[in-house]
Amino acid sequence: MKIDFYYTMVFAFFISLITGPVVIRILKRYKMGQQVRDDGPSSHLKKTGTPTMGGVIFLFSFLVTFIFFVPKTLEVFLIILVMLGNGAIGLLDDITKYARRRSLGLKARNKIIGQGIIVLLLFTILMFAGHSTVVEIPFGGPSFDLGILYPFLMLFIVMGASNAVNLTDGLDGLAAGTASISLLAYLLIALNLGQGDIAFFCAAMVGACFGFLIFNFHPAKIFMGDVGSLSLGAALGTIAIVTKTEILFALIGGIFVIETLSVIIQVISFQLFGRRIFKMSPLHHHFELSGWSEWKVVIVFWGTAFVFAVLALFSVGSGV
Repeated sequence: MKIDFYYTMVFAFFISLITGPVVIRILKRYKMGQQVRDDGPSSHLKKTGTPTMGGVIFLFSFLVTFIFFVPKTLEVFLIILVMLGNGAIGLLDDITKYARRRSLGLKARNKIIGQGIIVLLLFTILMFAGHSTVVEIPFGGPSFDLGILYPFLMLFIVMGASNAVNLTDGLDGLAAGTASISLLAYLLIALNLGQGDIAFFCAAMVGACFGFLIFNFHPAKIFMGDVGSLSLGAALGTIAIVTKTEILFALIGGIFVIETLSVIIQVISFQLFGRRIFKMSPLHHHFELSGWSEWKVVIVFWGTAFVFAVLALFSVGSGV
């Protein structure tokens, strides 16, 4: 890895470290704290009032780093467009929760419409830029052209990723750490594919997220909120599209896939059979209620995410 990527990462890290305390003080002053779900684990009730919307820390840190280090290419601008667009939806959701003083924000329908418009814009620009609609199966599998079905895959990836990271953001450091591992994997994949601009983007985001983690480690001083989780997931999904690793993303973001599937399985099982498979979903809550400490769940999930990332790197011949 070139030294420039280290500089980018370290610069973003320190901007987050500087920005974090300022954001925390502002959020505390205006009492913009987390509204914990009544139906969640009882141990989480003590987190009520912890400042949220912390995603603005790593988004701001990234944007400052982008100005000085990240190449200004179309692909990078598109990732930023989708990331900030979803971040704006998440911020509005967080503000709505704060205004209503409850854990429910925007209606799901409004979120879907907003995210759909963003993906439609992304698809239109990419098609004019000659983006391929061919999708490759990892590990030497076949490739096939989706044609007119490709925009639906894009919609599924970006919306699925943003909401999957949102579901994963339930424990201190879980979503930020797991997303950082996926971004590190994409940094190496982008280098392997000759997409240095994407690698710089990932380096900046990794540094910004690591800085945020200093304040988000258990016990968290701040949560990322929907502004953070939706933007992080959308960024990862868009990176998968511009690097043409759409299918491989299911492995790179394996933890997010598992967390989402646990919710789907739980809902289907309860509606069809009247029983729950897990003690609570998403899956991290199941392990909490099984007696695991919050920190143990996070470490195990980070480790699993790392294994997924390494497997994905082997598939693209990174040599890692």
